[in-house]
Amino acid sequence: MSSALMLDVRSITKVVATQEGPLDILQPISLSVRAGDSVAITGASGSGKSTLLGILAGLDVPSSGDVYLNNHCLTALDEDGRAKVRADNVGFIFQSFQLLPGLTALENVMLPLELRGDKHAKKAALEFLTRVGLEKRLTHYPQQLSGGEQQRVAIARAFACQPKILFADEPTGNLDTVTGSRIIELLFELNQKEGATLVLITHEDRLASLCHTRFQLAAGSIVSE
Repeated sequence: MSSALMLDVRSITKVVATQEGPLDILQPISLSVRAGDSVAITGASGSGKSTLLGILAGLDVPSSGDVYLNNHCLTALDEDGRAKVRADNVGFIFQSFQLLPGLTALENVMLPLELRGDKHAKKAALEFLTRVGLEKRLTHYPQQLSGGEQQRVAIARAFACQPKILFADEPTGNLDTVTGSRIIELLFELNQKEGATLVLITHEDRLASLCHTRFQLAAGSIVSE
C-alpha cells in the first residue's frame, strides 16, 4: 500500500433546493484514501452514500469544499476537465452492470479501450475476461449471460482500462450469495494484483469487513471510521 493519497476530500457539502427549502444531503465531510487502499462506504438507504460516491468520482460537484483525485482538484475543473481526469484515472462497476446489449462480452470490454485509441484493445480484453473465468463466453451477448457473468464482464471492462481508482456501487446487489462471494473475491484479487485503489458502496457487512478502511454514513455525515 502506498502512502500517497489517491483521494483527499476537504469539508465537502451537498445542498439541493426543494419546494420545502434547502435540503442538506451531505454535511461537511473530510476523508483521505491512500493509493492502493480498499475502502467501504456504508450506511442506510438515504444516508448520502451514492451522492458522496458521485462527488468522489467527479460525476457530481459538491456545494462547498474540495476533492482532490490523484492530485487533480476536481472542484476547480469544469465538466470537460473532470471527464479527462475520469478517463485517465477512474473505473466504474455498477450494480446494474451497464453492459451494451448489442455487443458481445469481448466487444463490451474492448469498447472503452478502443475509444481511447488502445491498439491492443482485443489482447487486453481477452486477458481480463480470461482472468475472470469467461474465456469460453467471449462471443455471448449480455442477455445470454447470467447476472454473475454479466458482473464479471463489467469487472473485466473496468480493470482492462487499468484505472488508478475503481468505484463500485453495490457491486453484489443484484447477485445471489454464492455468486456475490465470487465477485467479491475477484474484486479484491484484482485490486491487489493491479494495485488499483478500490472504493465500494455496500450495505453488506461481509464485503465492508474485507476493506482496509470503512466510513459509515448517517444523515449525510461520517459517524464512524
